[in-house]
Amino acid sequence: MLDDNLPHFDGRHYRNPEAWRPDETRTARTTSQRIGNIFRWQMGLRPRWPDALPPQKAYPQVTPAPGECCVTFIGHATVLLQFGRTGRAPLRIITDPVFSERCSPFRSFGPRRVRPPGITLEALPRIDIILVSHCHYDHLDLRSLRALAERDDPLCISLPGNRRHLEKADLPRITELDWWESTTDDGARITATPALHGSARTPFDSNRALWGGFTIEADGHTVFFAGDTAWGKHFDAIHRRWPHIDLAILPIGAYDPRDLMRRVHMSPEEALMAFDTLRAKQGLPIHFGTFQLTDEAILEPPTRLEFASRPGSRPFAALENGESLTLPPADTKS
Repeated sequence: MLDDNLPHFDGRHYRNPEAWRPDETRTARTTSQRIGNIFRWQMGLRPRWPDALPPQKAYPQVTPAPGECCVTFIGHATVLLQFGRTGRAPLRIITDPVFSERCSPFRSFGPRRVRPPGITLEALPRIDIILVSHCHYDHLDLRSLRALAERDDPLCISLPGNRRHLEKADLPRITELDWWESTTDDGARITATPALHGSARTPFDSNRALWGGFTIEADGHTVFFAGDTAWGKHFDAIHRRWPHIDLAILPIGAYDPRDLMRRVHMSPEEALMAFDTLRAKQGLPIHFGTFQLTDEAILEPPTRLEFASRPGSRPFAALENGESLTLPPADTKS
């Protein structure tokens, strides 16, 4: 059994423990090799998504009954979790909120949204806790965070090194958690979990901030949000700590070209392997179909996941933007 607490910080930069990687991806490229490969890929002829899709179905907003957990897929890695409580408003947690038109440092350049958010920022209910998995622009959007900070006064939880970015959004309360560290707020226990990924917001701050996911334990429910990650043995470590996960929220997109992306993103089939490793009761795919970050076709990730999930009929299927699922109260779970 691998040690769960493998070193991942050298005093200046964070790194992915190679022991958690599959054998075929353990040969690390140098920074110059990675930059060169990415540059050649970006300069090549790449397939392009449509500028927009037909109007999507409008789904009604849901409110949990006491003991329930309502989960709404807003788009990309943005998910709204609502935990119903007796005699009180639901506890509302949002992951990686990105409502902007582009995931970019520029307003008129960079990956543009092809699907609108399933809930607009204006229609979003009051948020109590924001979870930010890492500082890439498709996960940490200062305009969205600033709007939530001004309106809701939420707690923001992220990982070490991200505070300097988050402070630019004027968030009133920021907590940084290293892998496996926990905090409790408003009755929810939130633990940062490992991921195999990376971070940067400029060409000069590569891996100066940590990346990861979160496990949320609230009102008898355990929800795992993977953030952005490659497939690896860290899922075994997460399962050992939380053998009973009600919902696993896992990324399935941004994987093509595979030789460049397999060290940072999962394919749909690898996401299914992660789901099976976690032995979660239900899965929710994210990180697809909103911003074109890589070369796979816009509808390919959920289609591949559907085909891969058919043996055994695993409950791991994509939702439309704005669509919700409900986890029953803990005392009614089978």
